[in-house]
Amino acid sequence: MAEIKECKDGEVTVESRPFEYTLSLIGGKWKLNILFWLWKKEIMRYSELKRALNSITHKMLSKQLDELERDHLIVRHEYPQVPPKVEYYLSDRGHSLMPILQELCTWGYLHIDD
Repeated sequence: MAEIKECKDGEVTVESRPFEYTLSLIGGKWKLNILFWLWKKEIMRYSELKRALNSITHKMLSKQLDELERDHLIVRHEYPQVPPKVEYYLSDRGHSLMPILQELCTWGYLHIDD
């Protein structure tokens, strides 16, 4: 929760860094969509994610997956075989975001017909 402080002269300041940090990890058009699908399907291969997000480009999906992995929200598991098999799933840190994603889904469900 953003911390609100009142300064001596009555001016109010808001500590927005936690909010900004969170948005830096999940912001953009595709990251929440990727997290949603990994939450619902648990484990997905690249091609499955591409199909689920049908209008995403290869370049954008690769970039978003790399960023989510770099930020420790998802895990990329590559199997040592030919052809290569790669699966993606939520990390523990990624799972910790799911109550928030559930609340977004609930809000959408309640207001979709507004």
